[in-house]
Amino acid sequence: MTKLTLLIPANKEAESLPIFLKELEKYKYRKLVVLQSEDKETIESISDFHDIKICVQEERGYGSALIEGIKKIDTEFFCIINADGSMHPKYLEEMLNLCKNQDLVFASRYLEGGGSDDDDFITFIGNKIFSLLGNIFFRLNLSDILYTYILGKTSSAKNLDLKYNDFRICVEIPILAKSKNYKFVSTPSMERKRIGGKKKVNAFKDGFLILTAMFGLFFKR
Repeated sequence: MTKLTLLIPANKEAESLPIFLKELEKYKYRKLVVLQSEDKETIESISDFHDIKICVQEERGYGSALIEGIKKIDTEFFCIINADGSMHPKYLEEMLNLCKNQDLVFASRYLEGGGSDDDDFITFIGNKIFSLLGNIFFRLNLSDILYTYILGKTSSAKNLDLKYNDFRICVEIPILAKSKNYKFVSTPSMERKRIGGKKKVNAFKDGFLILTAMFGLFFKR
């Protein structure tokens, strides 16, 4: 099935990405890995995989990986699924079916039937606070605003005109989608332990940046 491209941002994932790509082989979707040119170890680790495309980032950051990757996608649908293996691909078909009548589908760890083996107390509380702020100030009606396991129509994603090159893009996506009156829904998802066990997010630094982004987006409306 080639109407969906899996957008796989990778940053120093030489340990995780080959294992995850091996798991993804049974899913007949296109795979686009986005990484930085200096990440030689990760590039070398996936040299034996011939059914993937690689996009070398022009700019640094998680947000840049998503923005540049989305620009490269030409299938009807896309799905952000991280290289660390924490986002379970078993939900892809269900999310794709839901997206037939939506612009975006957001996976949620906090809906009934979802959960996380990776969350700790700080990230759990942070997600709850930011999701609450998003629902109060932007009426998003989302339970897990920071989780970027997102499947959607590629044309809708391109029309968002995303700007943030770091983890602020997590809140930028749903907030801009709401501002454009996109149709979106949430669906439960179980988050797995990361294969490499290392988080790229700094809970306090990135949390502060995300908070400032939310205020900025609120006052720009």
